[in-house]
Amino acid sequence: MSSIRIECVAKEGYRIGESPVWDEKESALLCVDITGRKVCRWSSVTQQVQAIAVDAPVSSVALRKSGDYVITLGTRFAALKWKEQLVTTITHVDKDKPNNRFNDGKVDPAGRYFAGTMAEEIRPAVLERHQGSLYTLFSDLSVVKHFDQVDISNGLDWSLDHKTFFYIDSLSYSVDAFDYDLQTGKIGNRRSIYRLEKEESIPDGMCIDTEGKLWVACYDGGRVIRLDPETGKRLQTVKLPVDKTTSCCFGGKDYSEMYVTSASDGMDKDWLSRQPQAGGLFKITGLGVKGVPPYAFAG
Repeated sequence: MSSIRIECVAKEGYRIGESPVWDEKESALLCVDITGRKVCRWSSVTQQVQAIAVDAPVSSVALRKSGDYVITLGTRFAALKWKEQLVTTITHVDKDKPNNRFNDGKVDPAGRYFAGTMAEEIRPAVLERHQGSLYTLFSDLSVVKHFDQVDISNGLDWSLDHKTFFYIDSLSYSVDAFDYDLQTGKIGNRRSIYRLEKEESIPDGMCIDTEGKLWVACYDGGRVIRLDPETGKRLQTVKLPVDKTTSCCFGGKDYSEMYVTSASDGMDKDWLSRQPQAGGLFKITGLGVKGVPPYAFAG
């Protein structure tokens, strides 16, 4: 086992840092600050962060095949042109729920953008229950709703053979799996593959490695855990110097680095003084595994 190293590469103090995505063309890590309302890009070359301010809570960002990015903004799927700092709405969801917003989102192996909604939080992880839904934006810009009654729609990814869709509804404290049809984007046969233990706290963002194992960021748990979706066993725990770890992805030249976002919302002065890197972006090296490059939205 190589020695694991954790480094805070960007001390940005994000309120809710989320949705890390590696952009190979830019050698950069994209992420969002949901309540800070900005899309951010940390360059691994310059070590600098650029940010674009937006007009609503922005909860996920993804690559787009035609160039630039797609984002989930408020209850909208939207396109983001980086150089022009231009955001254009693609489509709206949850129009009957003015108190909702999107949360985590990710593109599937066929280029569809999956993202789910939730009610706006009163305090971190405190909100009106069962208000969210899971959606897919197809390449023709049509939208399908898979199911509703979601609390906090969160981590998503797909198995290496693309036959299983993994998904987290945070307040269920469970990592779930669905059968996945790559041709149609349909999901079915939901089951729990891992239930979080008390000290792991709340499951948040998630990614998969080239061995087919899942990595889950544990909000308020200050860690990422590695799970075997076949056996439902936890294989590894990596603790970080902040409690509010929100999501993770692989990146770097050969996708051997892990990037972890974090949050500072809901922390008082005393807590923040003990964890000055809260809301920072972390890089973990020496895990001994690599990740799968992100897919780009085909629309």
